[in-house]
Amino acid sequence: MLNGKKIVVGVSGGIAAYKACDIVSRLKKLNAEIDVIMTKSATEFVQPQTFQALTQNPVAVEMFESPKYWDIEHISLAQKADILLIAPATANIIGKVANGIADDMLSTTIMASTAKVIFAPAMNTKMYENRIVQENIEKLAALGYYFITPASGRLACGDVGIGKLADVDTIVDFVLDKALPKQDLKGVNLLITAGPTVETIDPVRYITNRSTGKMGYAIAEAAEARGANVTLVSGPTALTAPKGVKLVPTTSAVSMLEAVMDNFEHQDVIIKSAAVADYRPAIAAESKIKKTDGDLQLTLVRNPDILMALGKMKGSRILVGFAAETDNVIEYAKGKISKKQLDFIVANNVKAEGAGFGTDTNIVYIIDNKDNITKVDLSSKLEIAHRILDKVKMELDNKREDKQPPIH
Repeated sequence: MLNGKKIVVGVSGGIAAYKACDIVSRLKKLNAEIDVIMTKSATEFVQPQTFQALTQNPVAVEMFESPKYWDIEHISLAQKADILLIAPATANIIGKVANGIADDMLSTTIMASTAKVIFAPAMNTKMYENRIVQENIEKLAALGYYFITPASGRLACGDVGIGKLADVDTIVDFVLDKALPKQDLKGVNLLITAGPTVETIDPVRYITNRSTGKMGYAIAEAAEARGANVTLVSGPTALTAPKGVKLVPTTSAVSMLEAVMDNFEHQDVIIKSAAVADYRPAIAAESKIKKTDGDLQLTLVRNPDILMALGKMKGSRILVGFAAETDNVIEYAKGKISKKQLDFIVANNVKAEGAGFGTDTNIVYIIDNKDNITKVDLSSKLEIAHRILDKVKMELDNKREDKQPPIH
């Protein structure tokens, strides 16, 4: 049941608009609170009064009609929504959002919302397969928008092929899955390291790297949503820790090691995504080092290898590493698995477009200690976080099965 969940259904102009009535009815019967936004062209297929009767709420169409709420309507709907479902989603609305165009009530609400947005495309086969439309879909998917693949069959125009609005059951099930995240990690104690480390040269200068912490924070957010008890050991970032996550701020590699060890004992899973500096200045000057006419020679010493230390003491815990590489990505990552006693590693090429530091997307390889390799193509870091946690769940289940006593 969707008790109390607030779902905004966007209906764009297409013959499949009539199916949105069934979708809204089904969601309403699951006790969701529904608001409907229609594009002007959608009203040519279904009258707004139909959705008003189904939802018992006013239907929004025009940007500048008399407001039905005390506040600015598109902002109000954007802020209240847990889910925005666009069904049917035409090539037009997909293209608008992909290119930052907000010129009607529906596109403006989508652009103003931080809720999960689900597109259920419906259009002619040739239009759906058009490279421009596919690039818009790929762009939005990489940014964290969700898409329900349309069905194949006979279309209203008479053509046969992909482009039919997905089955109503499929759409409703998809909404349920996104509105009610699975709690498959409930009770699991999970520690994540994230961000860079900062190694002091003097009170003014330091050594660091390009990590922003986005991948580690995405994993923390996803793990908390799936019920885990999450501890986030983070180097300096500009990010805010996800709600419900225990944040342990650190600066240097040494302080991060201390924080990890302080929180190690009760963990079931440790995911080491922080970009820890390999070296630090041998001596951190107490006062600013003044510039001279000559060169400055800085002596660096090796930082502790946190992942290596964890591998030696992991016991039955799941240990996950990260490998940010520029060359021979898979080969170098595989070498770290056995050396550091990892259950699996997440590797990426930081030179690849859309991957690496500072982006909201990534492209990764998940490689386990049995030499299984799974590539995750360009996706949002939150989506990749869930793929990593799916693998964590699989490893946890495998370890539990191994502990089961034999049946006599």
